[in-house]
Amino acid sequence: MSGAPTPAGLRAWLDTDTPQSRLQARSISAWNAWRTLSSNALAMVGLGIIVVLILMAIFAPVIATHAPNAQNLAGRLNPPGWEGHILGTDELGRDIFSRIVHGARVTLYIVALVAVTAPVFGLIIGTVAGTLGGWTDRILMRITDIFLAFPKLILA
Repeated sequence: MSGAPTPAGLRAWLDTDTPQSRLQARSISAWNAWRTLSSNALAMVGLGIIVVLILMAIFAPVIATHAPNAQNLAGRLNPPGWEGHILGTDELGRDIFSRIVHGARVTLYIVALVAVTAPVFGLIIGTVAGTLGGWTDRILMRITDIFLAFPKLILA
């Protein structure tokens, strides 16, 4: 049973113990990872939150009820309500819900930036420390230990 699976045999194709191709082996690995992830309720809740956050960031102009930076000093500190401002307004009269929705874009941008740059810097520091050794290794590892000692919220 090699090649692309038929819809009827997809489950059997993914559950086999003897893959016939690299594609099938990768597909089986991905399927097993998904089954493991989906069996954990908290992981699925986290995945749902991430999906909602991504969709909210993509559709921010459609979801937001007001411009996020539009000020209305006459309508400042309004309480939450369905008629105008879902979460109310801040001290400058800006809609809090719209600011949260548009803020999701900035949040995802920063998360992606950290996810891309942190491994690169870690690889560089680890390579330099491992290659040079001696006092360079000790200094770089102590600096790394200092950063690991701080709670992540303080560093953020």
